[in-house]
Amino acid sequence: MKPNRFQQVVREGRIPVGHMIMEFGTRGIAKILEAAGVDFVVIDMEHTGFDTERVADLIAWLKATPVAPFVRVPQGLYHFLARTMDAGALGVMVANVETPEMAREIVGSVKYKPAGWRGLGLGTAHNDYVPPNPVDYFAHSNAGSTVICQIESTAGLENLDAIAATPGVDVLWVGHYDLTQSMGIPAQFHHPEFHAALRRVAAVARRHGKLAGIQPGSRQQAEEWLSFGFNVLSWSADIAVYRDALRNAVESVRAMTAT
Repeated sequence: MKPNRFQQVVREGRIPVGHMIMEFGTRGIAKILEAAGVDFVVIDMEHTGFDTERVADLIAWLKATPVAPFVRVPQGLYHFLARTMDAGALGVMVANVETPEMAREIVGSVKYKPAGWRGLGLGTAHNDYVPPNPVDYFAHSNAGSTVICQIESTAGLENLDAIAATPGVDVLWVGHYDLTQSMGIPAQFHHPEFHAALRRVAAVARRHGKLAGIQPGSRQQAEEWLSFGFNVLSWSADIAVYRDALRNAVESVRAMTAT
């Protein structure tokens, strides 16, 4: 099991910076991410066509880099979570966690006993096909895996303290579009009620010794949300980064060639 760079950065007192992959599930993306200097990547299965085999390929390519591979699974179900971890993921993200019971099921599917009930498939991809010492590996895996619960609804906000108090949950992550939609203020990211919700998530995470994560799409958002107390950032998604960079470049070229 390779070192979890996300956790290393946190232990050093720094803010881990990541990125989300939704479209470019190519063999080269792992080294591109390394060249960009990200600490972790979230491979999204919720809103993409990525299947289990593609995710396994991406995780395998990421083994050639120090980047920590996390996967946002379609739902917080055992067969998604355990298979993702067996493929070699160092963490999982689950959308719209609304209750402590949901959080416990997620943790239990990711962790081995005594922290959970993940089944044993040793000597496969997550062990680089070398059978490990079981007892040592269980402890190492439990400590080295990261569990991210997304707060994306008013129900999640209502149960925030209980979710944060769940042993094994590492990060409370605001899905800002979904949360504003649930609050009846879709995409109003400067609305006072949304700002209050963000500050509350960050405060609750801090009180429980957890991290608060979010994915800004602009420098302004990043600065604002950092000021609210968020200490995990994923910089945008591959689609937006590519589209915006290409659009800006094309507009520049058109301006140069205008007559």
